[in-house]
Amino acid sequence: MTTEWLTDPSAPILVAGRHGLVGSAISRRLLSDGYQNIIGPTHAELDYTDPTATADYVGDVRPEVLIIAAARVGGIGANDREPVDFLNENLKIQTSLFEAAHATSVPRVLFLGSSCIYPKLAPQPIPETALLTGPLEPTNEAYAIAKIAGITAVRSYRKQYGHAWISAMPTNLYGPGDSFDLESSHVLPALIRRFHEAKESSAPYVTLWGTGNPRREFLHSDDLASAVATILARYDGPDPVNVGCGEDISIRDLAILIRDAVGYTGDIRWDTSRPDGTPRKLLDVATLTAMGWQPSVRLEDGIAELYKWYLDRNA
Repeated sequence: MTTEWLTDPSAPILVAGRHGLVGSAISRRLLSDGYQNIIGPTHAELDYTDPTATADYVGDVRPEVLIIAAARVGGIGANDREPVDFLNENLKIQTSLFEAAHATSVPRVLFLGSSCIYPKLAPQPIPETALLTGPLEPTNEAYAIAKIAGITAVRSYRKQYGHAWISAMPTNLYGPGDSFDLESSHVLPALIRRFHEAKESSAPYVTLWGTGNPRREFLHSDDLASAVATILARYDGPDPVNVGCGEDISIRDLAILIRDAVGYTGDIRWDTSRPDGTPRKLLDVATLTAMGWQPSVRLEDGIAELYKWYLDRNA
C-alpha cells in the first residue's frame, strides 16, 4: 500500500529520542533524503515522561510527523532487575507523546516497539499475527507489555479518531551511538566491551551468561533507518510491521564473531546458572520486503565498524 509522504522538505519532523542509537540513525537517514527540519530535544531539555512539558513542546513545534524512538531500554539483566522502571517509564513516555500528538493533530505518527512483544515460544520466523497468542518471556515481560500497550494505542487512535498512525517492531539493533554499559546494554555492544577489556588485561577467559544456544537476529541501525523511511512512505495499516534482516545467529557464534573482530585470543566460558531468555527470535519480514526494502549491512561488517566506533571514543 502506498500512502502520502511529506512533499515539503522543510516540514518539521520530530524524532523523539533523536540523540539515541535509533533516533540518531533515523535523523541521519531523513537528512540524507533531503528533509531539512529534523528536530528532537535531548533528555536534559525535555523529559517525555512529563505530559505537560511534552504537550507544550509538541504544541509549539507542531510537527508534521512524529517518530517515537524514545524509550527506556536495556539488556536481559536490567529488564529482569528493574521491571517496574521499564514498565512505568515506557508507558509514561508513550502516553505523553500520543496525547500530545492527538491534541496537536499530528498527521503521521510512527511508534517503534520491539520484537520482545511476541510470545516466548512463538513460531519461527515470527509473523506479526503471533502478537498476543502466548505467554511472554518472563525476564522482559514488563518492557514487552509497555510496547504492546503502544501498539494498542496506535490501533485505538486509528479506530476512534481515524489517525494515520502506524507502528513497527524492530529486532535487536546495534550501531553507532550504542550503549556499552555492562549493567544495562544489549548483548552485542556488551560483548564488544567484555572482549576488548579482556584483551587489554590479558585475561585468560571471558565468562558469558547462559548456554550460548539461543538464537537472535541483529540489524544495523542504519538498516532500521532505511526501513523506517520505507514504512513511512508505503504503509498505512493498524498492524505493526516487523523490521529485521531475516537471518539469525546463536549467541555462541555471535560471541566468536565478536571475539575475532576484537582480536581477543582467550577462551569463552558459559555460566549456565544464568538465564538464556527466549530460545529463538527471528522475525518474519515478508510485509516489509514486499514494500521493496532489503538490509544492506552484513553483520560481520557492522561489528567491525562498531568496534572501531567504540575504540575511537574509549581509546
